[in-house]
This record gives sequence, C-alpha cells and structure tokens, in this order.
Amino acid sequence: MLSYILAGFALAMDAFAVSVSSGICIAGLTFRYALRTAFAFGLFQFLMPLAGYAVGSSFASVIQSWDHWLAFALLFAVGAKMLYEALNKKAEESCSEEELKKKNVLKLRVLLVLAFATSIDALAVGVSYSLIDAPIWLAASIIGIITFVLCVLGCEFGKRLGSRFERIAEIAGGLVLIGIAINILVSHLVTR
Repeated sequence: MLSYILAGFALAMDAFAVSVSSGICIAGLTFRYALRTAFAFGLFQFLMPLAGYAVGSSFASVIQSWDHWLAFALLFAVGAKMLYEALNKKAEESCSEEELKKKNVLKLRVLLVLAFATSIDALAVGVSYSLIDAPIWLAASIIGIITFVLCVLGCEFGKRLGSRFERIAEIAGGLVLIGIAINILVSHLVTR
C-alpha cells in the first residue's frame, strides 16, 4: 500500500508542477477552474494505469521469466526521465506568452492535452503493475485521488507562493519512482 501511495505522489508531480505554474500565470484561475483542472489530471492519472495494466496483462505469460526486469526498467526509466527533465529545465519565464498558450488550463482542449501528456508515465507504471500482479484498481484509485488533491493544492500554491516548488516536486517524484523500481528488483531477486 505504501508503494502505491509513493507512486501516486511521484506520478502526480508533473501535474502538480503544471498546476503550480497555472496558478502563477493565469489570473482567472478561480477555485472552480482549479477543481476542473484537478479533476481532469486525476481522471487521466486514474485511467492510464488501468490501460497500461490491460496491455501488460496481455503479454504477462510471454514475459513471465523476466517481468521483474521489465518492471524495474520501466519504473527506473520514468523516474530517470522525471529527474532529467527537472534538472535540465531552462530558467525560462514561466508566464511568457508562449508558455501561457501551452499551459492555459482555462481552455478545455489545452487542459485535456496537458492531462494526457502528464499521465503517460502512469501508463508505463500500469504496465509495471501488471507484471508484478498488483491490485490495479486500488493503485489507480490512489494515484488518481492523490493527483486530484495535489493539483487543487498546486493551483492554490501557485496563486500564493510562486514557482519555488515545481523543480523540487519533480526531482522528488523521479527519486521515488527509481526507489520503487529498485525495491521491485531487489524483492524479486532476494525471494528467488
């Protein structure tokens, strides 16, 4: 259960960062829009692990002998990607006109694209969960709920505190996923 909660926080970090920057940049981001934003991000973070689990389950019998390595590789890669992106972010003006067009969650189309884009990592995690036969409904629910809560908070933090926490959140998320990946591999190798 703890690993699902940690994964939920880790996977929510991209959506949290977008929520924080939306709170900073979008003057008309009312609490109603913050709830809509959080709902979209949470829904996609809930659905993508389910889709990944379905895909992974289709191939489970074929890859059973090395599934722990694949689960490790997927989670490690997602965590490393999050770390890389967080550490290599340009010190750009997050409220520039160009950035505002890409992150304007007040527009439904932009919101849905962002929700999908920030949940792709959850698809890979869903595949990993299918390989270790995790209870996907529980895991996906935890991921979705945590994302929803963090996105509401992110929008509000962004309005009040600014962008100080975006990079730290993404680094923490990447490190957590790498830790979970290592735990899966070590647990499998030790029990053999």
